[in-house]
Amino acid sequence: MTAKGYWIARISVHDDAGYAEYVAAANPVYSAHGGTPIVRGGRFESVEGDSRPRNVVIEFPSYQAALDCYNSPEYAAARQIRQRAAEGEIVVVEGPESS
Repeated sequence: MTAKGYWIARISVHDDAGYAEYVAAANPVYSAHGGTPIVRGGRFESVEGDSRPRNVVIEFPSYQAALDCYNSPEYAAARQIRQRAAEGEIVVVEGPESS
C-alpha cells in the first residue's frame, strides 16, 4: 500500500501572462513525476481563515514523488517564473494509504 502525495497551493496572481507561462512550464514537470492536477482554480468560498483567489491541488502517485517534483531542477525553473507572476503558499501533504 502506498500513500499518494498532494501539492496544495493557494495563489494570488498579479501577472496573468506570466502565470500562463508558469503553467506551460510546470505542466510537463508534473506529468514527468506522475502528477495530475485535480483542482485548478474554480469557484470557492472561504468559510474560515484567510484565502487567496486561486486554489490548486495536484495529486502524485506518492508523497516522495510530490517532493521530488517540487525539488527537481525542472520545477525550480518553473517556480522562478511563478514567483515573478504570483504570490502564494504550497504545502506537500501525504494522503491516506491506498491499495
